Amino acid sequence: MLTDSTLREAFSHFPQGVVLVAAEIDGVPHGLVASTFTVGVSLDPPLVALAVQHSSQTWPLLAERPGLGVSLLGRDQSGVARQLASTNRERRFAGVGVEVDGTGALTLEDAPATMTTQIYATTAAGDHDMVLLEVLTIDSVPGAHAMVFHRSAFKELSAKDLPA
Repeated sequence: MLTDSTLREAFSHFPQGVVLVAAEIDGVPHGLVASTFTVGVSLDPPLVALAVQHSSQTWPLLAERPGLGVSLLGRDQSGVARQLASTNRERRFAGVGVEVDGTGALTLEDAPATMTTQIYATTAAGDHDMVLLEVLTIDSVPGAHAMVFHRSAFKELSAKDLPA
């Protein structure tokens, strides 16, 4: 039987990267943590995709920004991920090092990979919106390892899963 529970359980078998999508608005950082992020949607133009729940209170603020930062969270940043995803909006960025560009796109200083983006297209998809983001700049740290969301928990790839 197809229910929300059976969908969530089955979907949890697919490991996904964890990102922060963020911007500074009037001097205040705003962001949302997502595991519904896909790279390599297109190379020309360079596009990535993000699924955002309609119930998000942060996305309407971010959707109006000219630039958005995307930071891939590292395998040792599960505490940062929990803090950034917390319901306490005033403390989300406390003690977290960030960089902000001229458009307000905000990225994390210690992320394995970061990019600045702008919204390319948005389409409704059930209880989410699918957002295509055009990549304007991108950077990564060679040898860094990402965190994954798998079986409803933040995890890291084990050494046996990583290339030598």
